[in-house]
Amino acid sequence: MSESNKVVVYAALFGNLTIAVVKFIAAYMTSSSAMLSEAIHSVVDTLNEILLLYGMKTSQKPADAQHPFGYGRELYFWAFIVALMVFALGAIVSIYQGIQHILQPEEMQDPVINYIVLGIAIVCEGFSWWVALKAFRKQKGKLGYFAAFRRSKDPTTFTVLFEDTAALTGLLIALVGIFLAHQLNIPELDGAASILIGVVLAISAWLLAQKTKGLLLGEVADPKLRDHVLKVAQQDHAVHSANGLLTEQMGAHQVIVFLSLEFKDDLTSDEIEHCVNRIEAQIKQLHPEIIALFVKPQTKAVWLERTRGRV
Repeated sequence: MSESNKVVVYAALFGNLTIAVVKFIAAYMTSSSAMLSEAIHSVVDTLNEILLLYGMKTSQKPADAQHPFGYGRELYFWAFIVALMVFALGAIVSIYQGIQHILQPEEMQDPVINYIVLGIAIVCEGFSWWVALKAFRKQKGKLGYFAAFRRSKDPTTFTVLFEDTAALTGLLIALVGIFLAHQLNIPELDGAASILIGVVLAISAWLLAQKTKGLLLGEVADPKLRDHVLKVAQQDHAVHSANGLLTEQMGAHQVIVFLSLEFKDDLTSDEIEHCVNRIEAQIKQLHPEIIALFVKPQTKAVWLERTRGRV
């Protein structure tokens, strides 16, 4: 697992844990619903980082008889749980708190404490967000942000980036809500801010859940990998035609490949075996993330017939 990804998660973990404690104290002292929602949000984010770290560790377990292709999807499973937690413990609780505060408004006590805490939280979250953004930029290359998010196979960085973006948005909403509630003497606005924070979290959770669900179900690998594999196979002197391939992402850095080849007619079985071994060695050297390569000898016509509508 990339060390830079671990740095991203650890930075978010320690930042959220510290901020959560301070927010709870401020919410208790000022009776602010928005601040309480923010505190709950920080607790959820802290738990999320712990789950991501656990997923990163377990996904590296070696393959065994029960899981011959390894445990790479452990990370996808825990990333999906993170998305559910953002929704269930973040969005729903925040919206509930906001509704309760609107129905039973409490006058805010000394909002200056809230401003100080929110200012500190914005700085801390901003730092964590910047660390995650730099790591995501490095991964995405020349792709746009949304295209890179859709293509990404490693949920650690984009999950933290989504969390921190939602957190910064929530902090700004809380800041505006607390300010208006105090200045206009309308405590219901504090509850409305809490509801808006819940909506932001719900949107983030939905996007994360959609992406991680796709990874869990099995997505194709990066298109560049497909092109490289076909090029290597076609260049081998024993191959008449590299027909195509199917790929499946088994983990953040684990891919299996099903390759269709038409060999030259005059080859013996031993020569075909040597050809497959050559191609496999070259491909795995180029793409070490390929944990298994399966070769199917067949004509191009048969390949096209059997994969119609899938490639």
